[in-house]
Amino acid sequence: MSRSETVWIVDDDRSIRWVLEKALQQEGMTTQSFDSADGVLARLTRQQPDVIISDIRMPGASGLDLLARIRELYPRLPVIIMTAHSDLESAVASYQGGAFEYLPKPFDVDEAVSLVKRANQHAQEQQGLQVPVEQARTPEIIGEAPAMQEVFRAIGRLSHSNITVLINGESGTGKELVAHALHRHSPRAASPFIALNMAAIPKDLMESELFGHEKGAFTGAANQRRGRFEQADGGTLFLDEIGDMPADTQTRLLRVLADGEFYRVGGHTPVKVDVRIIAATHQNLETLVQAGKFREDLFHRLNVIRIHIPRLADRREDIPTLARHFLARAALELAVEPKLLKAETEEYLKHLPWPGNVRQLENTCRWITVMASGREVHVDDLPPELLTQPQDSAPVSNWEQALRQWADQALARGQSNLLDSAVPAFERIMIETALKHTAGRRRDAAVLLGWGRNTLTRKIKELGMKVDGADDDDGDDA
Repeated sequence: MSRSETVWIVDDDRSIRWVLEKALQQEGMTTQSFDSADGVLARLTRQQPDVIISDIRMPGASGLDLLARIRELYPRLPVIIMTAHSDLESAVASYQGGAFEYLPKPFDVDEAVSLVKRANQHAQEQQGLQVPVEQARTPEIIGEAPAMQEVFRAIGRLSHSNITVLINGESGTGKELVAHALHRHSPRAASPFIALNMAAIPKDLMESELFGHEKGAFTGAANQRRGRFEQADGGTLFLDEIGDMPADTQTRLLRVLADGEFYRVGGHTPVKVDVRIIAATHQNLETLVQAGKFREDLFHRLNVIRIHIPRLADRREDIPTLARHFLARAALELAVEPKLLKAETEEYLKHLPWPGNVRQLENTCRWITVMASGREVHVDDLPPELLTQPQDSAPVSNWEQALRQWADQALARGQSNLLDSAVPAFERIMIETALKHTAGRRRDAAVLLGWGRNTLTRKIKELGMKVDGADDDDGDDA
């Protein structure tokens, strides 16, 4: 980027303006800062920069107001929207308003500089579409973790599109929520959103559910029935657990995707529909294709755009926010006062493995709302199964980190006298490991541990260990 190129920074936070100014100036850019959108709009009548980077929430006109005005008057001027409120609504509103990129705070300064450079390079490619911004409301998807920000960005980029999307992620991660969001922020938002779980439909009823049937098509078909494709005409059909779809149904689905028409079961007249397909699965479709369980041509039809939903264990920083949201929602549904998690309880929840992902956390919050006695929720108030299962199944890089993690969790549970249990356990593990490496030879194991043989023998007795192996001759104690 040459020195003549200018960047305007708009933020009511002086420290943010200062950091960006210094970073951009070091890259040879000319900067000018504003503490409000109103000042920028006034200056734009006399001068235009190459790039604008703006906060979204400021006194007076918001960053989105500024964005809309710029798109109207200067459609080729790229705008980067940044905000400390990292939610889906902000991301989608930014993209729908025509922002070049959405940058959640706190951000990496190098990333911000890179975005500004890229915005300038692609300025000529901007279409400058202005889309009305929805009123702010409670986000249907919550997440400030980097992995969730990628999901928000994808939804935002697809907000003007009718393209087929494949969502993959473990069970309970919120794939249907993402599908709903894709529909709600698409040109089809005013039309139906129809969801069908392939794993929940008996194989012999699958085609009738999808394509409908004519009267008398089979025993029990007393009337004509419209299938999910017809119900979703003009809108979106969400096919959950697509990996469980039978082979013959896969063939029929492929034809619908190719031709936009199908026959009801028992029918002879083609039915034409205009439906956007969003599919989801927790399985690896590539593996199913290789195993001959999923059609490769259908896979490629569905796999136009793929969105991966992270496990809850991969976005642990979101757990306290999600828990507070679910507790508030459960309290509203049950007409009771919302429970409040103690800080140590939030920390404990962050270290659980959560194999059931967000769905498991939501169910846990419902349990807490009903079963916890006091308003403040302590670790001991959690469901019993959460107090007995192993903590944080993610691998750790070294034993010190693992020990620190264990101590944090033990203290969060209210344990005391940690060394009384930790030191013997540590010594027992070290002795067992050393003896394993020496095939039970105590003298050699003692050398590995830095002890004399007699010390090792005494420790084995003190710890009540039953050790099999070579009982070599006594040696001098160290």
